[in-house]
Amino acid sequence: MAAKKSLSEEELSCPVCCDIFRDPVLLSCSHSVCKSCLQQFWETKGSRECPVCRRRSSRELPPRNLALKNVCEAFLESRIRKASAGSGENSSQKSSAGYEEVCGLHKENRKLFFCLDDQQAMCLLCRDSQMHRNHSFCSVDEAVTNIKMNLQTALKPLQTNLELLEKVKQGYDQTAAYIKMQAQHTEEQIREEFEKFYQFLKNEEAVRIAALKEEEEQKSQRIRRKIEEINGQISSLSGTIRNIETEMKAENIQFLQNFKSTEKKVQCSQKDPEKISGALISVAKHLSNLKFRVWEKMQEIIQYTPVTLDPNSAAYTLHLSDDLTAVEYRISSVPDNPERFDKYACVLGYEGFNSGTHCWDVHIGHDNDWEVGVLTESVARKGQSFHNSLCSLCYTENADKYWICSPRKSYQPFPFKGKLQGVRVQLEWNKGKVTFTDLLTKKHLHTIPNTFTERVLPFFWNQSKCPLRILPVKTSVRVEQHS
Repeated sequence: MAAKKSLSEEELSCPVCCDIFRDPVLLSCSHSVCKSCLQQFWETKGSRECPVCRRRSSRELPPRNLALKNVCEAFLESRIRKASAGSGENSSQKSSAGYEEVCGLHKENRKLFFCLDDQQAMCLLCRDSQMHRNHSFCSVDEAVTNIKMNLQTALKPLQTNLELLEKVKQGYDQTAAYIKMQAQHTEEQIREEFEKFYQFLKNEEAVRIAALKEEEEQKSQRIRRKIEEINGQISSLSGTIRNIETEMKAENIQFLQNFKSTEKKVQCSQKDPEKISGALISVAKHLSNLKFRVWEKMQEIIQYTPVTLDPNSAAYTLHLSDDLTAVEYRISSVPDNPERFDKYACVLGYEGFNSGTHCWDVHIGHDNDWEVGVLTESVARKGQSFHNSLCSLCYTENADKYWICSPRKSYQPFPFKGKLQGVRVQLEWNKGKVTFTDLLTKKHLHTIPNTFTERVLPFFWNQSKCPLRILPVKTSVRVEQHS
């Protein structure tokens, strides 16, 4: 233990780097050197010789000096413990961070020079040593300034990336809040719609039970009248029977004097009681296909719209109605998700089509800018590049003109006099046609030919506070008859 304590920092320092040994190796001449220092020294000299005595080494990979390595590590640990213990010794030789500013090898001020080749601070004696001959130096202050400038430059991409991440996180936070709001609002709408169904069913139940009660009262009243009539007949006949029985008990002479009148009473014919047809409640009338007939009547309160709007695609400048069938120009607070238009006040239909024939009617109702048609589903919705995949009929207020947009010709003027109040859009996907019709006059306006290769979505653009509205279509219940 005494030997370990007597070892000085100089005895534990590498003769090449003048620092405490790091992974020392033992040469055949018994000198020890840091492994990395030895490799660098040999590469510089071009020969395997000892940096201290210049004796050539016979081994390309000298063995590690584990004993010395352990002693050095113990020494460093002891120095770290002393520094962390806050010892007041040599406080004038330490910086505020506890870093020693005195050269461990020469006990000289370490703040004087900075080796640009080895990237370390050193004293005057270190600078003039063999190890640092022909190296470049600068002052510590200059080195600190240059390194800080380099770090500051290197920090800029990290700071930019951090700002981007914070912005993305903020967007995700807003999206999370918006999802919660969406769920709450949608739940309220679902409850409202089902409440309408419940109320309809309650009303329908009340109407049908009232009809049953009314029939019950009518049939019961009819039976009561018949019962009263029969009771009257029973009373009359019972009286006749009692009279005859009384006359039969009279004296013989009296009986013979009156028997003819008594005989007439007996011979008085009584009609048989009349049976009532339709006296029972018509159960079948009330229960036959009850669910179907209620569902059939429900068509009065149910509207079917062939196209509904997708709120996740609507630009922030648009507001959709609760039933997703109308869109108007009004600023909304929505997240900037990839499916959403950002430059133009556009929105897509939720339902897409990749076959068949489909049509929907749009009520215009204003003279501001609007556009209806179909758009390929896969196109990017940011910016304006989507116009290259659009088949549409458009009106612009400033030019007071109608336009036809197609993938081949972009926007071309369309000669139409008057103001359209409604437009029917008909997509024939398999035939490759989009047809526009004046909803009021049923007059054909224009047909755009196009080859569709993927799903397309209904497209709407509105620059007015007056909404574009997709109109419902009539529905009917059809019962298939067996042939």
